[in-house]
Amino acid sequence: MIDRVLAGVPTYRPDPDELGTLVEALIAQADEVVVADDASPCTADDPLRRLSTLGAYVVRHDRNAGIARSLNAGLAKAADLGMDWLLTVDQDSAIPAGYVPDLVAAAMQAQDVLGPAGVGAVAAGSIDDASGQLSYPMHLLDGIPVTHEVIQTGTLWSVIALLAVGGFDERLAIDAVDAAACLHLREAGYHVVLAADAAIGHHVGSGRQVTVLGRSVLASGHSPARRTTMVRNRLRLFPAEFAQSPTHALRTLRRIAMSTALAVTIEDQRWAKAKASARGLFPAKHR
Repeated sequence: MIDRVLAGVPTYRPDPDELGTLVEALIAQADEVVVADDASPCTADDPLRRLSTLGAYVVRHDRNAGIARSLNAGLAKAADLGMDWLLTVDQDSAIPAGYVPDLVAAAMQAQDVLGPAGVGAVAAGSIDDASGQLSYPMHLLDGIPVTHEVIQTGTLWSVIALLAVGGFDERLAIDAVDAAACLHLREAGYHVVLAADAAIGHHVGSGRQVTVLGRSVLASGHSPARRTTMVRNRLRLFPAEFAQSPTHALRTLRRIAMSTALAVTIEDQRWAKAKASARGLFPAKHR
């Protein structure tokens, strides 16, 4: 029996042409497609309606609550339709031909080695961003490339595994939602697998590569508001991540510290980003 895939696309103020091209590519490769919109203004009405005529399910939220809720809308639909996998894809990502079959093949290979209950997620081995090609730290587990966490766009998630860990954490809203999902999967005994030869096109903020102490690093260019949630959410996850893997937790902390340092020294809106990052260090109590 061939595993079935539902592709879920969270949107907010999408570019109509870009989104239409993405959905057409996904319809050609996945069994079903769900577009979950996070309360975009009425200018998005016509583009979203057109997606229905292409064959996609369209879910419209009445208030903006963050990407996690839209991802969970895709997960709920995948569960309702009896899908095996949920492929989550950002609205500004580009899916090449053969991408979904390649990830499913990698998932099947990993399940053959690690067992059906051993694979929680499968992601592309690299991300083609305008600033360069990004990749994940990885190691081999019985010959299967695995990592600690991946970004959600372009990632194939086991529906059973995600449901078992409660789906995507809507309290986080946007930043580190994918990191939290990977953490919870690992805590439950699942692995995050890489399809080493697969690549996805995606814009990481308005980022650019810069050289610091002889190393090429990404200055992400995220807004001040995003600086707050990036710092806050990563610090919330740090204790559990450290308990799971001190090496990964400290590497992540170093990356956030470097990203913050670049934001307040070489990016635009330095002072606003410095204050926003400080708010992330001393967050209000979670409601």
